[in-house]
Amino acid sequence: MFLGTHTPRLDEKGRLILPAKFRDQLAEGVVITKGQERCLFVFTAAAFAARAAQQEEPTTKAARDYRRIFFASAFDEVPDRTGRVTVPPGLRQYAGLTKECVVIGANTHLEIWDAATWRAYEQEQEQAFAEQEEVALTS
Repeated sequence: MFLGTHTPRLDEKGRLILPAKFRDQLAEGVVITKGQERCLFVFTAAAFAARAAQQEEPTTKAARDYRRIFFASAFDEVPDRTGRVTVPPGLRQYAGLTKECVVIGANTHLEIWDAATWRAYEQEQEQAFAEQEEVALTS
């Protein structure tokens, strides 16, 4: 399980040090791909393979479109001994990554966000989150 918020920096070569607390889980390899809201998803290699195996052949155009983008943008890599991975230029551009990044735990995977984009998203979602909590507590 991946939890928490971390603030690593992207270096001039497009490398990012993944949070130390997750290095053992990620040591065998990761798959980085496009996520929603202009972030990147980071899966363990095993979790990505399991997710791919669970998907059935898409029967709708929307499912085919999603699957094409999801798998075509996927990039696999083994982190170096310091937990550093290179984020490919196309994925950096898609997510608008600059030097300041945020890596969040999202249960089954990590997400990499540009720091300013994450702050704006978090602010925008805060009220909706609070309202959902109220609904959950009163049910």
